[in-house]
Amino acid sequence: MDDRFEGRVALVTGGASGIGAATARRLAREGARVMVADRDEALGKEVAGELGAQGAFQPVDVADLEQVEAMVKATVEQFGRLDVLFNNAGIGSFGQTPDIDPDTWHQVIAVDLHSVFYGCRAAIPVMREQGGGAIVNTASISGVAADYGFGAYNAAKGAVVNYTRTLAIDHARENIRVNSVCPGIIDTALAKILVTQPDVLADYEKLVPMGRVGQADEIADVVAFLASDDARYLTGQNIVVDGGITCHTGQPHFTNHIRRMLGESEG
Repeated sequence: MDDRFEGRVALVTGGASGIGAATARRLAREGARVMVADRDEALGKEVAGELGAQGAFQPVDVADLEQVEAMVKATVEQFGRLDVLFNNAGIGSFGQTPDIDPDTWHQVIAVDLHSVFYGCRAAIPVMREQGGGAIVNTASISGVAADYGFGAYNAAKGAVVNYTRTLAIDHARENIRVNSVCPGIIDTALAKILVTQPDVLADYEKLVPMGRVGQADEIADVVAFLASDDARYLTGQNIVVDGGITCHTGQPHFTNHIRRMLGESEG
């Protein structure tokens, strides 16, 4: 594997599990020193420990501005610089608008959206001072289309997509690139309640053109590309990684219906 991140430092929020942990491991394998940041101290230290001298852990509640600022400061103090910021921490909630508790709404917006602002606000001056950097924000396919009963998450992730574009044009001349990644359904702790239910999993396997849910490593691969010099002329873009689900119109499988009408077997 290439050493694309040799001599570089990355900060990964939500780094204790799922996409964050997979990305921390991927960046370290390519030479980066990685600050793993998360509320889960036990799991976060475990992931950082796997990285040996290349890893460190910083506890953080990304919805708290002061803690996010301390996280960035700790990264620079530990490793001397900050080249890659992966704003990845996130939560979700279910409920139609009349049923959503306002506190829950505000918490989702704080963790999924405000945290991106806090992280970028703290990291960009550091990157500017050292001559550049790369930021990747985790959005979601729920930020480019709507889900039933997922309003707070849809709103937050949609905002992340467009805020990423603003960051990109504001800081392009400072050699700071900013992109977002939009995962589809991924086999992580956040989605466990769905993918561990056989009937729900079967529904997803039918719905996703590639016939399966994604894996955290498959998102980490894209994040590593976006953060690397291989993407040096790419900024302000939203990369969807969803097995093809958002390219479908949502209409029925016409071919199978026609085959049934003609008495043929479905493909």
